[in-house]
Amino acid sequence: MKAQVVIFEAQGDPSVLQIRDQDLAAPGSGEALIEQTAIGLNFIDIYHRGGQYPMQLPSGVGSEAAGVVLEVGPDVTDVKAGDRVVYAGGAPGSYATHRLFPAARLVKIPEGISDEMAAAVLLKGMTVEYLLNRTYPVRAGEQVLFHAASGGVGQLAGQWGNHLGAEMIGVAGGADKCAVAMTNGYRHTIDRKTDDIAGRVKQITGGRGVPVVYDPIGAATFDASLNSLAPRGFFVSFGSVTGEAPAVAPSSLQKAGSLYFTRPTLVTYTASRAELDMSANAVFNHLLNGTLQVNISQRYPFDQVVKAHRDLEMGLTTGSSVLLPNL
Repeated sequence: MKAQVVIFEAQGDPSVLQIRDQDLAAPGSGEALIEQTAIGLNFIDIYHRGGQYPMQLPSGVGSEAAGVVLEVGPDVTDVKAGDRVVYAGGAPGSYATHRLFPAARLVKIPEGISDEMAAAVLLKGMTVEYLLNRTYPVRAGEQVLFHAASGGVGQLAGQWGNHLGAEMIGVAGGADKCAVAMTNGYRHTIDRKTDDIAGRVKQITGGRGVPVVYDPIGAATFDASLNSLAPRGFFVSFGSVTGEAPAVAPSSLQKAGSLYFTRPTLVTYTASRAELDMSANAVFNHLLNGTLQVNISQRYPFDQVVKAHRDLEMGLTTGSSVLLPNL
């Protein structure tokens, strides 16, 4: 089997990405061979390629894709040839036309959900599930601050939080992105380009601050997030778009109101098969019942992977983006 794959031999800007032909063997023990029809783009792909995370080089890129199982290894019973499946996580390498992948980490796509939708939503949706349900369980009536509210994760978080009965406050960059957030479950929006984030939060909350802040931005928003919290609030840092947040001295959390600080990751929250199934099924159920709407705002042909990375890294995208091998 011949596959086209995206690799990089050195970390750097999007120009390091290359498309190459690769021979794939028949699936071995525990593996399934997938013909991939839609590939999800996520900011962690930028971290891997750009150098924020150390990588063994040369490396593949991408953490999420959907497609059809062509063949399975001799001991695989969970999936079979012809099944539509999706995955999120594992070793980077989802940017490929075909891929061998551990069958135990594949999730079957329910009827009523397209391959594109599954590839665009699973990683982001499960991220929202663990953040709002398990890292800090959001309750009805709570005021919640969420950064990058117009992005793929942010849009789903606004919808999910609104479904839970929370009063969602979204931070986005520019009036157009704030308008997008307002159509995705946010009651209030804050323009990070023109507004004092913490000041607006205190205004919205009557001076109290919020019980939880979800922040994927990192260094640029650290102080604003810290200053937006109510006493005993939770600072949930789950990304570093602008670089790592500074080190947190325990005494600073004490002085700011006995705050909690955590840096969770999807890998930990879907480590077991039971957790993976629970999280994926929660996402799929919300899609099927209409609680969540996936906005695929960008579709890129496979050979435009460099442009896709440039757009994502420069903040030119909204909602979700997919790479399509057959476009």
